[in-house]
Amino acid sequence: MHQSKEQTTNVYRFLLVFGIIIVAFNLRPSITSVGPIIGTIRDSLGLSNGSAGLLTSLPLIAFAVMSPIVPKLGNRLTNERVMLLGLILLFIGISIRSLSTVFLLFSGTLLIGIGIAICNVLLPGVIKEKYPARVAVMTSIYSTAMGIFAATASGLSVPIAQGLGLGWQVALFVWATPALIGIGVWVYLVRRNPTKQQVYHFESAADNRIWKSSLAWQVAAFMGFQSFLFYVTISWMPEILHDYGISIAAAGWMLSFLQFIGLPASFLVPVLAGKFKSQRGLVLAMGFCSVSGYTGLLLGESIVVMVISTILIGFALSGTFALALTLLSMRARTGKQAAELSGMAQSCGYVLAAFGPIVIGYLYDVTHSWNIPLVTLISVALIVVLFGMGAGRDKYVFDE
Repeated sequence: MHQSKEQTTNVYRFLLVFGIIIVAFNLRPSITSVGPIIGTIRDSLGLSNGSAGLLTSLPLIAFAVMSPIVPKLGNRLTNERVMLLGLILLFIGISIRSLSTVFLLFSGTLLIGIGIAICNVLLPGVIKEKYPARVAVMTSIYSTAMGIFAATASGLSVPIAQGLGLGWQVALFVWATPALIGIGVWVYLVRRNPTKQQVYHFESAADNRIWKSSLAWQVAAFMGFQSFLFYVTISWMPEILHDYGISIAAAGWMLSFLQFIGLPASFLVPVLAGKFKSQRGLVLAMGFCSVSGYTGLLLGESIVVMVISTILIGFALSGTFALALTLLSMRARTGKQAAELSGMAQSCGYVLAAFGPIVIGYLYDVTHSWNIPLVTLISVALIVVLFGMGAGRDKYVFDE
């Protein structure tokens, strides 16, 4: 009997790690698969560039609205049940988005945003609670997992849609598969959880206190502006490269390459962050790569410059995102505080990020050039450094 219980516990522990990884696999493909074929979707449904940008921005709006609510749902229903709910919503959203109507396209996109928001917010709190001594390592694992599938989705969209002749609908729908696998894993975790989740009581005073923390606001701004850069890049980078004379298929693969080249940063940055009390040095290093990369896109049109810029941007985006995720746990003392900081930072941060693809698409529509949009991205990269210097200080929320 004792051995049976121990085996059940070991299976649960293994599947919890696998469950975290499979959730990470699901957090980006449904969004990164859109960028390389956004022109095809736009032309197929008669959308403007601004409306097409909404395909990326709408999930971010859902992130912003849902993020403060998710910690309370996790507290009331357990993290496992709420994570399962998020994956179910994600699966439904991907499925109906793939149908060829404007209404279902945007309705499905909204559900995708809600599902991802749930999983996004819960993961830092789950890691802080379940693995308090291994926050950096677990964050490295799941941020790297995110990067792998994000890059894969970007690279496969055009081959599926055009190379195989299956259309943009199938290219988007295939990413329902990892969501379905995730549902199966988390159904098991919900049913077989051998221990009772620690219950946190989210009192209104504590909720209000996080919104009054200057450090929390700096973390939120760092999260938001780096997300602004990421979602603009995955939405419009293929179109930028295509305007420079690169084929749309090659541009899609370059976007995939951008994300694959960032995988070492996704893994190493959280580990390095865990070795230092202050993360300001990492902020400066990532900022240098980011500013240099977008400046290269602005000033150079040769293929060599495009490749070097892509490498710099990929390394910067992946490293900065991984650092932002790490700070959600490192700037908190407990799992409760990490969940509160995650909800607040992602809510406010994604409000900023949501405007990115729409604003950049609008600027291109108005100017018919990528110069002003790229200057805007360089400016935002500098803002990321500014807030990162504050968020990277050796302090904790609620200790101010």
